[in-house]
Parts: sequence; C-alpha cells; structure tokens
Amino acid sequence: METEKIFATKTGYCHLLPDRIELTRDGISGNMANITVGNTIYRILVIYSLLCSALIYGIYDLFLKRHFFPAALCSLLVFYLIYGIVTSLNNSASPVIDRKRIRNVRFVKGIAGLSRSRFEVQFEDDAGKIKKRLILLPGSASGGATEAERALKMMKEEKLI
Repeated sequence: METEKIFATKTGYCHLLPDRIELTRDGISGNMANITVGNTIYRILVIYSLLCSALIYGIYDLFLKRHFFPAALCSLLVFYLIYGIVTSLNNSASPVIDRKRIRNVRFVKGIAGLSRSRFEVQFEDDAGKIKKRLILLPGSASGGATEAERALKMMKEEKLI
C-alpha cells in the first residue's frame, strides 16, 4: 500500500502520494466549492466578470446623477476585480497534480486575520502550459497556524519544498 500524508485545507484535504498530489473536498465549504467552481477556475472568473459588468453599469449611472465620489470608489473596486481576473487566468483548480510535472512549490505564510497561509504549486498541465494551483490552508479561526506548520513539515519531508 502507498504511503500517504494528509493535511487539512480550506475546503477539504491534501493527500501527498508518492506519484501525485490529490486534493479532496469535504464538508460544507467543499460542497460549495464544488458547486461554484468545480474543477475549473473559469466559472469563478465568469462570476467576477459579471460582477464587473454590473458595477460598470452602476458607475455609469452614478456619473449621470453626478455622484462622483461613490463612482470613484466603485471604479477602484472594478479595477481591483479586473486585476484579479487577469492574474487568475493562469490558475488551475485541478484536483490531481502529477509529481513529475511539478516545477516549483512555494509556501506563503498568511497574516493572522487578513490572509490564509497557502502553497503555490507551479506545474505543467496536459497541454504543456505552466499553471499555478493554490492550496489554501485553514484560517486562523480553525487552527490554521498549527495546520500550516504541520503541512509545511510534510511538504519538506516529501522534498516538494
């Protein structure tokens, strides 16, 4: 039987196997992720694009009513969303990553209360393109700091970092 190391993620578990990394979804947050995102990032990018379109229409309406300050604030939000869409185009939601295709794994420590710790896995997909898979670890409200240390230790033991 294969040796397997498991650690918790934001939406389920990460299984470190000798030949691959598998991400499984579990619980309420995992089920919601399956519904909204599935195994592709494009659904969420479409949702962000629709939100941008609605905000742009709202900004236009605010400008016509001469409410310049709220329009400027909404414009900043639109630019932030567009930046997020553009930077996320190269992301992947693939649940299985072959180890031989992994190019780089980087650990990003989260800021308590502001961001989650995560692993950024760069790998080559089936089409030969370099993609990035984010493995988000649990937040600070659910023991994220200890789980992050445990996950980082496992990734180092598996020589992924």
